[in-house]
Formats: sequence, structure tokens, C-alpha cells
Amino acid sequence: MQESDLALLIRAAQTAAETATRYIGGEMNVRHKAADGSPVTDADMAVNSVLGDILRGARPDYGWLSEESADDGARLAARRVFIVDPIDGTRSFIEGSESWAHSLAVAEDGEITAAVVYLPMRDRLYDAALGEGARLNGETLRTSRVATLEDAHVLATRPALDPGHWHEAPDLQRSHRPSIAYRLGLVAEGRFDAMFTFRPSWEWDIAAGALLLSEAGARITDRHGAPLRFNAATPLHQGIVAANPALHDDILRRLRPLP
Repeated sequence: MQESDLALLIRAAQTAAETATRYIGGEMNVRHKAADGSPVTDADMAVNSVLGDILRGARPDYGWLSEESADDGARLAARRVFIVDPIDGTRSFIEGSESWAHSLAVAEDGEITAAVVYLPMRDRLYDAALGEGARLNGETLRTSRVATLEDAHVLATRPALDPGHWHEAPDLQRSHRPSIAYRLGLVAEGRFDAMFTFRPSWEWDIAAGALLLSEAGARITDRHGAPLRFNAATPLHQGIVAANPALHDDILRRLRPLP
């Protein structure tokens, strides 16, 4: 019997972790991408290769979208597509922090159907399948019930609290984690109440976390409140707002519309 997409993602993430951790404390050959200056290492590329071998080898008819692979557009003709970030939080990985993750998802007709976010150095494996709930190390996840920003503890960068984004700048508790996928997982498990960013967000950063959140009872949209659809021709979304439905509504109500 063929393993499920979720089981395949879990197996791939665990193998990716074995590859990535071999580079810790050694030579990483850090360089910077011409497009945006973000760092990439030999570990990123090695993990990308391992994931490609496992996932595409098991599902050759699935499309492929990865931060570390050239996008030739062939995925647009596929009904199902892998969307992966080999190492989400590369700067943290380089610095020796534990807050980096492997973020893997399957999208079918634009909807995420299976997802894994794995932080090997923190022994945290988030997983979800559409209609089957979300889990952390096997335990079911539920989002918090905090309904207003004044009572919320959010994950966001300082620029997201700039008054220019808000009708009235919120007074709230703010924290940050370098991996977007990890931030989304933390909201799904209820340790934080919301996550938002108003910068354009790549699909490989948010695809897996989007399913974790929705299966845990949260709502995740772009900053306009539009639902997220994946495997777009340009795989970039206009910011992210993620929280339980009541808090999500409160956040959107306070945001200024973009000019």
C-alpha cells in the first residue's frame, strides 16, 4: 500500500534533519542571493536535494515549488504540487540557533492537503492533514480563544506595528521568532494568539503553517482578508494575518486599507 502524503512528508522531514544537522559546527559556505540578499548555505542546497529525491521520487507526477530550486513553471500544469522550504530560518541556522525548520506541504487544486513543520533541534514535529486535525508530536492542537488585540500576545516584527498600518496602533504583547513556519505553528498550538506580517510572503514560507492553523481552528488570510490559494504563477501573497476567527476579525477591522 502506498504511504499517505502526510507520512511521506514526515519521512522526508526526518531525513532532511539528518542532512541539515551534519553541517552544524562545520563549513557552511554562506553566500547571498542576488534577488534579495538573503543567505543560502551548502546545507540549504543539500536538504533541497534530499527532499527532491524523496518526494519527487515517490510522486513523480506532483509539481515542485521550493525556495532553493529554479521555478520553471511546470508545476502550474500539475494538479498536486510539493511546496517546500528546505531550511526556514537560514540566518538562525547559520548563527547556531535552534529556531529553524523544515517546512513541507502538498497543495491540491490550490488547497493545502498535507503539511509538516519540523524543528529538529527543538524536537518539535507539527503535522496536519486536511480534515484530520493538526498535531504537535502527536498531541492535538487548538488555537487560543483570545478575542481582542489588547489581550493578545502576538508574533510580529516591529515594522508591523508601525502606525501607518493601523487606524489606531494596537497596545499588545509582541514577540518574534525567525522562522515564519515556526511562528504559524506556535499560533496553531495556542502558545501565541496571533501572527501577522504585512510584507509579501512566499508560499514556501507559509503553505505548511496555513494547514496547521486551519486544522487547529484558526483563520489565515492575506492582509486584506482574502483566503490563500497556493501554487500561484507568482507564489507570493500580500502579507499574512493568522489568529482564531474572533481575533482575526478584530485585527482586520483595525488595519488601514492599502492605498
